[in-house]
Amino acid sequence: MARPVMMFTGQWADLKLDDMAKAMRDFGFDGLELACWGDHFEVDRANAEADYCEKKREQLEKYDLQCLAISAHLVGQAVCDIIDERHKSILPAYVWGDGDPAGVNARAAEEMKATARAAQKFGVDVVNGFTGSSIWHLLYSFPPVPPKMIDDGFQLFADRWNPILDVFGECGVKFALEVHPTEIAFDIYSAQRALDAVGGREEFGFNFDPSHLLWQGIDPVEFIRAFPDRIYNVHVKDAIVTLNGKSGILGSHIDFGDYRRGWNFRSPGHGGVNFEEIIRALNDIGYQGPLSVEWEDSGMDRMHGAEESCQFVRDMDFTPSNVAFDAAFDKEKQ
Repeated sequence: MARPVMMFTGQWADLKLDDMAKAMRDFGFDGLELACWGDHFEVDRANAEADYCEKKREQLEKYDLQCLAISAHLVGQAVCDIIDERHKSILPAYVWGDGDPAGVNARAAEEMKATARAAQKFGVDVVNGFTGSSIWHLLYSFPPVPPKMIDDGFQLFADRWNPILDVFGECGVKFALEVHPTEIAFDIYSAQRALDAVGGREEFGFNFDPSHLLWQGIDPVEFIRAFPDRIYNVHVKDAIVTLNGKSGILGSHIDFGDYRRGWNFRSPGHGGVNFEEIIRALNDIGYQGPLSVEWEDSGMDRMHGAEESCQFVRDMDFTPSNVAFDAAFDKEKQ
């Protein structure tokens, strides 16, 4: 049975949900992974208004679309980050408040708990998102970084996220961290350490996105095989590495889309991700959740890319065989 093909609405939140939903239906998507910004899914209203979730479902059903997960990347980022002026642009005003860093961290944590409750009311059992990190800036160990500083960063993550995950557990909802630079987990080793930091609790797993692994030189398939029981959602996003002797993988302080960068995101099928091997690995672990396009490509019209991506995902998503190819050679079974 083919997995549902979804579109993550995070990069489309400048559009009203009705306008986007109509376009995605026409392109052939099965549903939307709703972002918790714009008017796509509003956590405060979902919890405050008795009929908000019902009306949101009706809004999607009008276009024959489903929703299997919501995403709270922006607020999640502020839970563990060292807060500065950058965060004001990505947070709801009621989370930013007066901008006092400790207050922002605390309000972001409460909003993530509220997101779990909103997801339960809406009838989805996965919230994708970011955690932020207080130690990302220590990535390059100069001046020398004492191991205790890294230990303290993972402890801070556990201290701030365990109470959030308690609420997720109460609500029967899982949190799927998108393993990603600037997060507490950005590769296989740091993902394992994050999982260990929260005691391996079931509420915490991963939103698998190969694009963020590829440019770091990590084999996305190895990530799937490392965490077969923790892949709670899958993003279909591509990236390409274009190192030419002038740039590196750190981005050179050059914005996305600029040809001078050492790597960029691409529309699915236009980069370096080997999606066939990913599908084979997902089949091996029995993943039957959605395949959700996260569309980012600065060099392509997004409507063209969305339509093309839907067909690309359908074409690449094959069902594993239920018979051995050499079964026909076994005379005893004939």
